[in-house]
Amino acid sequence: MSRAPDTWILTADCPSVLGTVDAVTRFLFEQGCYVTEHHSFDDRLSGRFFIRVEFRQPDGFDEQSFRAGLAERGQAFGMIFELTAPNYRPKVVIMVSKADHCLNDLLYRQRIGQLSMDVAAVVSNHPDLKPLADWHQTPYYHFPLDPNDKPSQERQVWQVIEESGAELVILARYMQVLSPELCRKLDGKAINIHHSLLPGFKGAKPYHQAYNKGVKLVGATAHYINNDLDEGPIIAQGVEAVDHSHYPEDLIAKGRDIEGLTLARAVGYHIERRVFLNANRTVVL
Repeated sequence: MSRAPDTWILTADCPSVLGTVDAVTRFLFEQGCYVTEHHSFDDRLSGRFFIRVEFRQPDGFDEQSFRAGLAERGQAFGMIFELTAPNYRPKVVIMVSKADHCLNDLLYRQRIGQLSMDVAAVVSNHPDLKPLADWHQTPYYHFPLDPNDKPSQERQVWQVIEESGAELVILARYMQVLSPELCRKLDGKAINIHHSLLPGFKGAKPYHQAYNKGVKLVGATAHYINNDLDEGPIIAQGVEAVDHSHYPEDLIAKGRDIEGLTLARAVGYHIERRVFLNANRTVVL
């Protein structure tokens, strides 16, 4: 479900205690806000409550006063909340290597308004995809990777991220492992697409591994990065049925489509504030 362009988004989480839904919805009612979408989840294992609400503001809406009032109301619940204004468009940096299908898909979805984001830059360790970025009038930075001096390349990458004001980094088939330091800086702010279902078939040529095992499903996994390779919290996964007639090249072709769709779905969830981190898992509302 896509977010309406004229609604505010309120997201909050807190320990699981009686009255959490009432605390949020009653406050919105008292403020004269009209709720257009509401989802909540109580995790009985972690003992934590999550809620996401979209609402339309009344005439004379005062954001500062609203924030102060909700902070006071939620204090008794230990509630942490975030308020996102209508027409919010985060700045994004996309990192790529040579494969172009995910980058092309993301830039296209931005251009037609399906993903409400502004791609501030494309960063790559190869020059190959510059023409694609140029066509979309997006700045392209080529930072070659010296295997003997990886930190210098990552410093250049981080400089682009900081100077662009990017709130989200998308690894759209960026085929390099990020350092622990950069992973820490991007904790909860970087989404990677992995070209297979996780966990399983890790490492090189996952589709060939899948073929050798005679798999009946292929897919892709979009997840937040962390310092454990391909072990970050999963946001979205996509699958498609295959059979014995699909050779590795057929699996690769199907995989490209699944990767693009799965990554776009995960990015959409993130920029619409639908994803909550819950330890090493996610709650997607």
